[in-house]
This record gives sequence, structure tokens and C-alpha cells, in this order.
Amino acid sequence: MGGAHRRGATVSDASAGPAPRAAGARGRDRWFDVLRAFALVRVVTYHTFEWPWLGLVFPSMGVMFALAGSLMARSLERPAPQVIRGRLRRLLIPLWVFGLILGAAMLLHGWVPGADVLYWVLPVGDPPGDAWGEQAWAVLWYLRTYLWFVLLSPALLRLLRLAPVPVLALSLVPVLALTTLGGGPDGRLGSALSDLSVFLFCWLLGFAHRDGVLDGMRPGRVVAVAPVLLAAGGWWALRHRVDGSYDLDDIPLAQALWSAGFVLLLLRFRPVCAWLGRRPVAARVVRVFNARAVTVYLWHEVALMVSVPLIDLMWNVPALEQHLPLDSTWLQFGVAWVLIAAAVVLLGWVEDVAARRRPQLLP
Repeated sequence: MGGAHRRGATVSDASAGPAPRAAGARGRDRWFDVLRAFALVRVVTYHTFEWPWLGLVFPSMGVMFALAGSLMARSLERPAPQVIRGRLRRLLIPLWVFGLILGAAMLLHGWVPGADVLYWVLPVGDPPGDAWGEQAWAVLWYLRTYLWFVLLSPALLRLLRLAPVPVLALSLVPVLALTTLGGGPDGRLGSALSDLSVFLFCWLLGFAHRDGVLDGMRPGRVVAVAPVLLAAGGWWALRHRVDGSYDLDDIPLAQALWSAGFVLLLLRFRPVCAWLGRRPVAARVVRVFNARAVTVYLWHEVALMVSVPLIDLMWNVPALEQHLPLDSTWLQFGVAWVLIAAAVVLLGWVEDVAARRRPQLLP
């Protein structure tokens, strides 16, 4: 799979509004908002502790591509060029700000960019960087994959609407083919094709959700199909461990099958989440996560990197050394969230600019 760092969750367009073709209530989908917020917490947790079982408990990658696909299908009720321009603007402006800051830091550490630095302008391939900043820039594989899905969505949506169920079933063929053929080409092209094939089913499942196809499926049929996909993905992960680990991020076919079954259940059997409206604090937290999803995703690895020298400084303060578990990963987890919150306040407004909203410190 593309990218040099393990992945745990992703972001997508957090805008909301009426869903013209989907069954159910109009307006914000609180279940979607909760899933996105949970996925972002999950990615920070995974990149802090690197527990391989987290992907089985909640395959946030597939979930987020499905959410993004559903929102993209809704948006494509408008002219496709207009929609694509809007999505690219929301994606690229935060990326450019991130690239300017991280790029300057890498230059200070001796990075000498080449012609491929243009991938920071339009990430149709993985943007380059040096070893010092790899932990930060490796997560950009998602933006590259999301970009390609956005560009392909008008054609994919037309294809899905011709024969939804057969197209969904056939969308797993590319990852099966790449797995049996040894992973496809090397380099940026191979990484892009691999990630697109792994999450194609989830993206199309988002289309199917928005069009009401999933709601039209009998619950018994979904309950019969989803466990088969989960079982196949789990079996493949256990049979094809990488360095003894069953981490789905390292096993593309297992990731595709497990995510497919998991997301199918999440989107077909959706709770109303009315409780969120009765808990203003929780609703506020979910709202901030959704409005600043790109910021949290882009900067969470930087926060983890910065947390290490900060904790090292704490060892020089006797009171902190005596009363804080400075050698605990849980402390790093907490410090990272403080730094993520700072990034949200200092840089989150970039998302408002990208979305052509009035900039705010907090939404």
C-alpha cells in the first residue's frame, strides 16, 4: 500500500446539508459526524500506540472513504466541474499551508527538493520529503487517494447507477488482481493504484448509501454478506501476516475485505444519534472535529513528533519528573492532543478560507 507510514483514519469533506437522493432525513447526518470524529481519535491513538488490532475493531480508513463517497455523490447533484473545483480547493489550500511550514523545516534539516516537489502543488502522486520529516508527510497518501477519487467520481457514479449491486461486487476485483499479480507497478503509480483498489468498494458504497441503494437492500441479505467479507478479510490477514503482524494497513486485500464488510453494516444499520442533540458538550466536540478534520489529520503526526522533545524537557523539572509518568506512552498521547488543539486554534481557520467561510478560531 502507498505511503511510508502506517495509516489509521482519514478525513473528508465535513460539509453537510440536504441529501437529495438518499433515503432518510435531510440535513446533517449525526451518525456520519460521530463516525468521522471517532475515526480521527482512532488515528491519533493508532499512531501513538501502534496497536495492530485497532484496524479490526474499527477500520477507520474504509469508513472515512465511504463517508466521503456519500458526500461526493450528494454534491454531484450539481455540475461536476463546479463540485470538483470546490473539493480541490478544500483539499489543496490546507495542504499548501502544511507543505510550506513542513517544507521550510525540512530545508533547515538539509532537505534538497527536486522536480518532484510539484507533487506538493497537486498531489496526484505522493509528495516528496526527507527522512527527518517522514513521519509527518507520510500521511499524505490519503490526500492523494482522495484527490483521485474526486476526479474519478463523475464517471464512477454514472457506472454505479447502471447496475449498483454488480458494480459494487466487481469493485473488489482490482485489489484481488493486484494481490495475485504481486502488487502492480513500483513507485508512485503502484502506490496510487494499490490504495485506489483497496478503498474503491468503500467509496462506491458511499454512493450506494446516498442513492438509497443500501436502504433498499433487505437486512437479511446484508447480514448474510457482511460476515462473509469480514471472515474473508480476517482469514487473509492471519494467513498473510507481515513480520508476524496482522495489521490491516500492511495487508491490502485483508484491508479491502474487512473494511467492505464493516462499512456495509455501519451504513445499512444507522442509529439516529438523537442523544447527541441532548448533550451540548459532546455535540460541540463532534462539531469541532468535523469542521477541523483536515487540520487534525494533517498535523497530528507533527504533534506526536513535537511531543517527544517537550517530554524530554520535562525531565529537567524535578516536580514533573517526580509526579508525572514521563516514560509513559499515555503521557505522549495527552501531550499530542494538547498540541493538536493548538494547531486547531492556530491553523484551523485555513479550512474556513478553503471553504470560503468566515475564518474562526473555533467553529
